[in-house]
Amino acid sequence: MLSIKEIPIEEIETFWEAHFEYLIRDGIITDLDDKEYFKGQEYRSAIMEHMQREKDVHHLVYFMEAGRKIGAASYCTYQSEDGKCFILDYWIFPPFRSRGYGHKCFELLQRYTEKDGATYYELNCDGREDRMRFWKSNGFREKGMDEYGVPLLIRRHPDISLYSASSVRKSPSASL
Repeated sequence: MLSIKEIPIEEIETFWEAHFEYLIRDGIITDLDDKEYFKGQEYRSAIMEHMQREKDVHHLVYFMEAGRKIGAASYCTYQSEDGKCFILDYWIFPPFRSRGYGHKCFELLQRYTEKDGATYYELNCDGREDRMRFWKSNGFREKGMDEYGVPLLIRRHPDISLYSASSVRKSPSASL
């Protein structure tokens, strides 16, 4: 049975090692400056600071099965805003890939974050075809680009429409 284990700050070093390995192995970062940034104190201190705030807490989690870590994620649910859950990182460890765990773990993460107020999901995707296909198969759609030119994807809860009927107004010149 799959479960989620929150990673407390006291156990964060093991996460940082796995996170950096993932960023390199999966080609997320290749530039020396990016490598130094993600391994450095500026990035890591910011994440740890966000893990300790009162609202909009940043979470680091492992996906677990039978006591084994099979993947990890980093996300923040913005309860002080509109319930957006921004997924900063999400990965399944290599021995468990291509076995359906990616979809199952996202379903688990969705149920887990909804209990914390998540109403929809956003993430950045580098645009690689396999990654885009994975996220689209989980109900995400393209939402444009972020400030760095990286594709932004969004997934709304199936029960929440993008526009309520009362918010859509037709202009006098609009045609059907």
